[in-house]
Amino acid sequence: MTPQDLMARMLPPFAGWLALAALALPGGSPLRGAAVAVFLAAGPGAALVGLCGPALRARPARGPVETRRSGFAHRSDQLERLMLVVLVSVGAVMVVATALIATHTFSAPRVLLTLTLLTTLAAFCPRLRASPAPGTPKGSVP
Repeated sequence: MTPQDLMARMLPPFAGWLALAALALPGGSPLRGAAVAVFLAAGPGAALVGLCGPALRARPARGPVETRRSGFAHRSDQLERLMLVVLVSVGAVMVVATALIATHTFSAPRVLLTLTLLTTLAAFCPRLRASPAPGTPKGSVP
């Protein structure tokens, strides 16, 4: 693992711990709101989508048959990952908040702490490997 890979993996948990530290700022502070909003919008999703990164990159997007743009697959894959990061983050926030509401323990710091711990755990997990493409003979190396 290169230092750049390590930085990319540790950025979402760092943002979560930074958002938790920002809770010590006064309630109306724009810095507090920005730190928490950025983490909730992208932190958990970035860590969880990062787990599936190699599997997502194994099969690039295909463009429409009638147009063959050279950069279509690259831009499409980037947009797909960005949308996955945001939507998985929103989903994780909703699941954690719902679970805490159901157990009558809901509070904003608890949601933030739970998501930060989930993000930290996901950042330390090994990445998923891509499965072979359909039709690949058994035992062949891609």
